[in-house]
Amino acid sequence: MSGVDDDGGTKPATAARIYDYHLGGTHNFPADRAAAEAMAQMFPLAPVLARTNRAFLRRAVGHLSGAGVRQFLDIGSGIPTEGNVHEIAQQIAPDARVVYADIDPVAVSESLEILYGNDRATAIRGDLREPQAILTHPRVRALLDLDQPVGLLLGAVLHFVPDDDLAYEVVGQLRAALAPGSYLVASHACADGGDVDPDDVQTAQGLYRRNTATPFHLRTRPQFERFFAGLDLVAPGVVWLPQWRPAPDDPADFADDPSRSSGLVAVGRKP
Repeated sequence: MSGVDDDGGTKPATAARIYDYHLGGTHNFPADRAAAEAMAQMFPLAPVLARTNRAFLRRAVGHLSGAGVRQFLDIGSGIPTEGNVHEIAQQIAPDARVVYADIDPVAVSESLEILYGNDRATAIRGDLREPQAILTHPRVRALLDLDQPVGLLLGAVLHFVPDDDLAYEVVGQLRAALAPGSYLVASHACADGGDVDPDDVQTAQGLYRRNTATPFHLRTRPQFERFFAGLDLVAPGVVWLPQWRPAPDDPADFADDPSRSSGLVAVGRKP
């Protein structure tokens, strides 16, 4: 990973690789590290939030695998470093199949290298804002049977679709394409509770606009709950990041006040 693009310029930062850096990964470039450090200067909890979100994803995938789900579509997946979906799912069920989709071509390339030799997992370049292109992608169709239950994972990605109408539309299209018994798993940066300071949010949004192609948009609890309308919520419902079926080895940084995580999560089953 040289950090230089095909035209000889420096690769710009992306949300996927900033996230990887916060997780302690190695799949990032100087621009990603600089943007991540700048974010951490403004929000010292940013790396902890990344780890807390990853811990939720692990718990949710484990739950779905235990419930019999053997197919997963992870959109906005970033780079599947240690402890990601295919590792969790295939440890429980070796026949589990996983497709990662991300808008960042470098993240997809790195993902394919990591997944080399795993014929039950792959990665594609896909934009959440264009759900039909993802659903009809040849590798998605080859690996996943959409007539059978699928775990649709939208972890920390919906806040990168700032247009509310578009966000609800794309989630609606994705949900409509899935068979009954499928699940929606989502986490989202939230504008309610916690220590959210509007000035800090504006500063962070400006940082993302300047350094990445993925500006973000906070939503309220009612706005987040709307993504799950008509689904059967898995207990404990819509909660803060650390509150969804916590495990003993999870990060404990928000144990005293889960709302400080400023992230809502939920898992819903399509009836």
